[in-house]
Amino acid sequence: MSETKTLQYRTDGPDGAPLIVLGPALGATWHMWDRQIPELTRHRRVLRFDFPGHGGAPAHPALSAAELAERLIVTFDALGVERFAYAGCSLGGAVGAELALAHPHRVSSLALLSSAPRYGTPDAWRQRGVVIRTNGLDPVARSTPERWFTPGFATAQPAIVDWAVQMVRTTDPGCYIAACEALAAFDIRDALPRIGVPALVVAGADDRVTPPSDARALVAGIPDARLALVPGASHLVPVEQPAAVTDLLVTHLGAETPGEPQRGTGRPQPVGAPPAVRPVMPPPPPVAVAELEAGASAGIRRDPYEAGLKVRREVLGDGFVDRALAEADDVTRDFEDFATRYAWGEVWDRPGIDRRTRSVVTLTALTAGGHLDELALHVRAALRNGLTPVEITEVLLHAGVYCGLPAARAAFAVARDVVREETAPEDDPDDA
Repeated sequence: MSETKTLQYRTDGPDGAPLIVLGPALGATWHMWDRQIPELTRHRRVLRFDFPGHGGAPAHPALSAAELAERLIVTFDALGVERFAYAGCSLGGAVGAELALAHPHRVSSLALLSSAPRYGTPDAWRQRGVVIRTNGLDPVARSTPERWFTPGFATAQPAIVDWAVQMVRTTDPGCYIAACEALAAFDIRDALPRIGVPALVVAGADDRVTPPSDARALVAGIPDARLALVPGASHLVPVEQPAAVTDLLVTHLGAETPGEPQRGTGRPQPVGAPPAVRPVMPPPPPVAVAELEAGASAGIRRDPYEAGLKVRREVLGDGFVDRALAEADDVTRDFEDFATRYAWGEVWDRPGIDRRTRSVVTLTALTAGGHLDELALHVRAALRNGLTPVEITEVLLHAGVYCGLPAARAAFAVARDVVREETAPEDDPDDA
């Protein structure tokens, strides 16, 4: 990204009052917080924002929660906002956690609703991107109510259900897919002890997307965190139980005190329990960074294995890689190490061409060689790397001219089955 873009936002409440920022869930807009506004604006200035491509916001995709957090910081800088409280739901919670980690001096308090230190699995989110590229957002939109709301609420509030479906349906598909990539990459389990602001963690008791166990994991890891379980609520808890969420936020904001916040025990606590004292983990010593930089400048090559393993997982999926490594024995272990280290760490991780282009080259080479088992694996990888079924068809047609019609016919048979399986709009992963 050549420049950091701002986010679409609106503000309500008295000028000069302390600011609270409200972050939405994936597929939702700032209107999901409408019923919190009257009470919060009594004593606060409220800023709500939309993710790229949501609610008519400019469609400038962001591929990580950290990037979304930096866009928010640029937005705040343009407004002259230095310090703020933050509350975010699901993907909005991920952005809040990134803000607290990267800009702790600017976040006065944090509320994480329907959130998790890691949302599902990377494979599930990348698979959703494949489905959306092929079928659009309509299947995801139609299945949204059962993920966001309890059955009783959905039955009693058909207008809100229709609103939710339309909100997702009108999101820019490219930005939605980019947000799926952001959630696939998000994992702050090891970083939780570095969140040094008071945190309220709110979970819907009936949430199957980010269940209460995810909330407890956040509370266990964040030094000063308190847990609130909201009965009769699923994933979009600010919409389903607005009064309860508003009361929790008002209480949490009222507990803010100037100066250095206290540190909690890191164990689940009911709202209102006094936090115990625990020191924050110190950052790595500067000398280690200096030594690392010195080694890099001296031309010491990094071991490509870890980078290769990361790329291999992102392209082929955790399931395949886990099976390949688990099944490796005395005969094949060195080959798996070789493939990870050199094919994935040295070649696939090079910056010269993007992964889409590498997939095009790989599909062509495998077609030419008649390596159909590998071809099936890399058709799946190509879909994950952003190629559409139409583009895969074009690649194989072009390969048929230069590799021979029999080779292309066999490749098409493999690709057809893989594409049908991978792009079927069924059992979408949980929303965030």
